[in-house]
Amino acid sequence: MKKSVKIMLFAALAATLTGCASGKSPESTKETNATNTTAAATAKSEETKAYTIGIAQFAEHGSLDNCREGFLKGLAEEGLEEGKNLTVLYENAQADGGTASQIVNNFLAKKTNLICAIATPMAQAAYSGAKKADIPVIFTAVTDPAAAALANEDGTPVGEITGTSDKLPVEKQLEMIRKILPDAKKIGILYSTSEVNSETAIKEYKAAAANYGFEIVEGPVTATADIPLAADSILEKVDCLNNLTDNTVVSSLPLILDKAGKKNIPVFGSEVEQVKIGCLAAMGLDYVDLGKQTGVMAAKVLKGEAKASELNFEVIKDAAFYGNSKVAETLGITLPKDMTDTAAEIFTDISKGTK
Repeated sequence: MKKSVKIMLFAALAATLTGCASGKSPESTKETNATNTTAAATAKSEETKAYTIGIAQFAEHGSLDNCREGFLKGLAEEGLEEGKNLTVLYENAQADGGTASQIVNNFLAKKTNLICAIATPMAQAAYSGAKKADIPVIFTAVTDPAAAALANEDGTPVGEITGTSDKLPVEKQLEMIRKILPDAKKIGILYSTSEVNSETAIKEYKAAAANYGFEIVEGPVTATADIPLAADSILEKVDCLNNLTDNTVVSSLPLILDKAGKKNIPVFGSEVEQVKIGCLAAMGLDYVDLGKQTGVMAAKVLKGEAKASELNFEVIKDAAFYGNSKVAETLGITLPKDMTDTAAEIFTDISKGTK
C-alpha cells in the first residue's frame, strides 16, 4: 500500500515538473489553442470570402471590350476569380446616357461591393449614383479624370472613386503621321460634343499640331446619326483622318473607314483594335494592359487593403506602334521601316487583324 502511494506521488510530481519545463500551465495551453483556432478560422474566412461586382461598359467596341477582359485578368492575378470567389454582373449602355444611369441603379439595388465603369460617360454616371450608396467606383478608359470631375487636378480622388486613364500620346501620334505622310497639311478629327474626353483631346491636338506643320479640322457630332454627313463633309477638306477614343465615333468606325477608303484618304487610329479593322496605323495603347492595371487597383479596394479615396488615378504611359500593311498597300503608302521593325504588331488582314 505504501509502495503504491509513493508511485502515485512520484507520477504527480513528474507531471508538474513537465508542465513547468514547457513553461505552460493548462490554462495558458487552452488560451493558445483558442488563439490558433481563431486565427485559422479568420484565415479560412478570408480565403472563402466572396465578392459581387458590377461592370458597366458605355459602348460596344474593341478597346472597351479589351478593358473589360484585362480588368478581369487583373483581378484574377490578385486571387479574385469569377466563378470561385467573384460574381460578375455585366451590362452595356450601348452609348446611351439614360441606359448608363439605369445600369448603375440596377447595380446599386443588387448591393454590389464595387462598380467598374468603362469609359468616361459611364464613370460619370456610376459616381453620381454610387457616392450616395457609399459603393466604390473604379474607372478605366477615362481620358481626363479631372476634366470629367472624377478626380482633382493633382490626381487625388474626389471621393470613393479612382481608376486608370487612357490619355492619348498626342505628340507621338502627330510625329508618326508626319513620318508616314510627309506632305500632309490638314488632319480631320470627328468627335462627339457630349464626351468631355474628346473635348480634352481636341484641345491637345490643336495646341500641338502646328509644331508638326499640321492644321486640325474639326468634325463635331452630337449623335451617331450625324456621322455619315459629318464624315462626307470633313473628307472633302483634309489629307487624312485621325481617330480618337471617342465612343460615339468609334462605334461608327467601319462606316467612316468605308467612306475614307473610297476617297483614298488614310485614317489613323488611337489603339490596336482600330488598326485591326482598317485604320492605317496608330501610336496606341494596349487596352488589355490598361484593364489589368485597373483590376489590380480594384482588388486592393475589395480586399480592404486601401480605400478608393486613398488611391490616385493612374496613367498608362507606354505607347507602341501598330500598323496595317494591307491598308498601306491599298492606299499606296509605305510604312517607314524603322517603325515596322519596332512595331508592337503589324496586321495584314483588315477584317480579322491577323499578323
